[in-house]
Amino acid sequence: MQRNATTQHPIVLVHGLFGFDSIGSLDLFYGVKQALRSAGTQVFIPHLSATHSNEVRGQQLLAQVDRILAGTGTTKVNLVGHSQGALAARYAAAVTPERVASVTSVSGPNHGSELADCLRKALTPGHLPEQIAEAVATLFVEFLAFIAGTPKIPHNAIAALNALTTEGVADFNAKYPQGLPSTWGGNGQELVNGVRYFSWSGIVGNLRDEGRNALDPLHHFCRAFSRFFTREAEQNDGMVGRYSSHLGTVLRSDYPLDHLDTINQTAGLVRQGIDPVELYLAHAEHLKQIGL
Repeated sequence: MQRNATTQHPIVLVHGLFGFDSIGSLDLFYGVKQALRSAGTQVFIPHLSATHSNEVRGQQLLAQVDRILAGTGTTKVNLVGHSQGALAARYAAAVTPERVASVTSVSGPNHGSELADCLRKALTPGHLPEQIAEAVATLFVEFLAFIAGTPKIPHNAIAALNALTTEGVADFNAKYPQGLPSTWGGNGQELVNGVRYFSWSGIVGNLRDEGRNALDPLHHFCRAFSRFFTREAEQNDGMVGRYSSHLGTVLRSDYPLDHLDTINQTAGLVRQGIDPVELYLAHAEHLKQIGL
């Protein structure tokens, strides 16, 4: 049956750290853009710095939102941000709520990432390990930009790392608190300044029912990273804690999905019984039903 997710406002899929639109035939949001468009949704993916602070990436997003609005003749967009993309989306909605109909955080570190905390502690500011890590990250970003054929824009790996730590996100939240829960693990206010806020995310979980995920090397990285979590041990997706991801109305935060499964990577290798593309379609249908 043909799906109908013709939202009133375009959906903008906002990538996170080291993100891109597509490289060759590989889309970052694998299968998501095509499925939404087939269901009648206007979909756009902005080009943001692969590494930088939340505010810089948010400003870049706003500039591209303006172009989307001018090109489509609409007045608002629905922002769906994955990982750090959720923080850029939150910034855009907080600064210019008149341009944003909704913000949906997918695996967003809305209270910081314990993994980023561990990396920050391991990399002493101004010393050789930090400088080497920054150089490697910069080379990787430039390589991605080269093979993706995207224009050069500023990158700053250390600014990105600082922006994702618990302390860095706490500073961000003090300035842009819209949609944040008042209690740990709870829901936040859904409607703030005319913008609706939603979130969903997953957890690594146990080793049972791995399915095709057993063949996914990125899943094994997420499973290894999950060991660095203490506050949300066994309640994280390998990069972001379950309750740290909460924003606005929490649709669900314990899907059997790791951090990269929530964008259907690697090329759809996910656990049995779960389809990330379906989650995006169902949410688009919900946005349509509530007039967004």
